[in-house]
Amino acid sequence: MPETDDGSVTDDYRGRQNVTAIEDGRPSDPTVRTHPQGGETDSSSWAPGGLSSSPPERPGKKASGASSSRSPRKAHLVLRRIEPWSAMKFSFVVSLVCFVVLFVAVAVLYMVLSGMGVFDSIVQTVNQLTTADGKTTSSVNISSWFEPVPILGYTALIGAVNVVLITALSTLGSVIYNIASELVGGVEVTFSEAE
Repeated sequence: MPETDDGSVTDDYRGRQNVTAIEDGRPSDPTVRTHPQGGETDSSSWAPGGLSSSPPERPGKKASGASSSRSPRKAHLVLRRIEPWSAMKFSFVVSLVCFVVLFVAVAVLYMVLSGMGVFDSIVQTVNQLTTADGKTTSSVNISSWFEPVPILGYTALIGAVNVVLITALSTLGSVIYNIASELVGGVEVTFSEAE
């Protein structure tokens, strides 16, 4: 059997061509496309594999006028149980993302305020208030408070504590919800089709 340019095999005397469809890198089942014979002149009704070219009608759809008057369906469901392991994984990932957002926001805010000279003016103001006649009355060095290492270090510490607390509280909350759901039933949720 001769091979065509695209690598498929054509059976000339019958007018068929074996085609292998490839989706996502995996070959699927080969299909056979049958070309119309000499007696079949209606090219609009011909489709590969002998299928009709017109799309099939969906069984759920009615006439166009009747489908627009139908109201959307509603489903009443009850959330009976939240899996604690799933709640812990989800809350851990969300709190980790919040930690990264907090750290980046504090770093950017620090760079902006430092570039505007806000910290230098605060240090000068405090030094003027604590200095009397050229003598320092306070032994506190306030300029060390505004260094980037302690500020970002405290931010990282607070973010890590938040990750642990949010994860633990979400897991505990799912356990408490499951106990309450066993006693009084779950939360009723109503879903509706989009109009």
